Amino acid sequence: MDSKRFWIINDDALKTQAIEDGSIDLVVTSPPYNVGIEYDSNEDELAYADYLHFSKEWFSRCLDWLKPDGRFCLNIPLDINKGGQRHVGADLTKLATEVGFQYHSTIVWNEGNISKRTAWGSWMRASAPYVIAPVELIVVLYKERWKKTSGSGESDMSKEEFMEWTNGLWTFPGESKKRIGHPAPFPVELPRRCVKLFSYVGDTILDPFMGSGTTLVAAVSNNRRGVGIEIDAGYCALAEARVSLWTAQLRLFEL
Repeated sequence: MDSKRFWIINDDALKTQAIEDGSIDLVVTSPPYNVGIEYDSNEDELAYADYLHFSKEWFSRCLDWLKPDGRFCLNIPLDINKGGQRHVGADLTKLATEVGFQYHSTIVWNEGNISKRTAWGSWMRASAPYVIAPVELIVVLYKERWKKTSGSGESDMSKEEFMEWTNGLWTFPGESKKRIGHPAPFPVELPRRCVKLFSYVGDTILDPFMGSGTTLVAAVSNNRRGVGIEIDAGYCALAEARVSLWTAQLRLFEL
């Protein structure tokens, strides 16, 4: 890795050789949810067993890339009903621990999108109602030990941020697909909190499913180094433009 604030890798997270094992402090990512989203270069409607196998493979890669005291913030659904009701949050959390991650905690992200519902099941009848929670999960895992001993040792969150973020219910809105230009963006607030709460200034933050570059934006704007892997060249260009704009603004601020 060079001295740039961020590094974008246009490659498959399952195959890339561009990242050195034991070099990453924190992974923050929101992987494909397997709910039929129309990405430009990724199949998002696998058989569930195939989706779990895919998840196991990339979990293993992240485990190798992390330092011994590295952390992993995994943004996933609580459950899904595409192709049948699936407790995907529980399945992926269990799978990550089977791969070798240690479990720390789960943050519930209340994004408040209940108004976007289109399926109610049996309307106002007990025969077959659908219960859908307007939340997602951020599962917090680590590699070998929870206590962080590597890095600068410099934290940059305020007392108010620490008090709010260590409460495991986070409430803030989602992100607009139209505004970002990506079919499944997450808001900068999500990786911003993870980056500041779980890493030190100067640490290296990885998103193996970079998409529009949101995790990298959070990393560079909080004095970390961002690494993103993205299989789609168009999304890489989008991320490059977004993160470059942020870094240019930061340089102006620093002058």
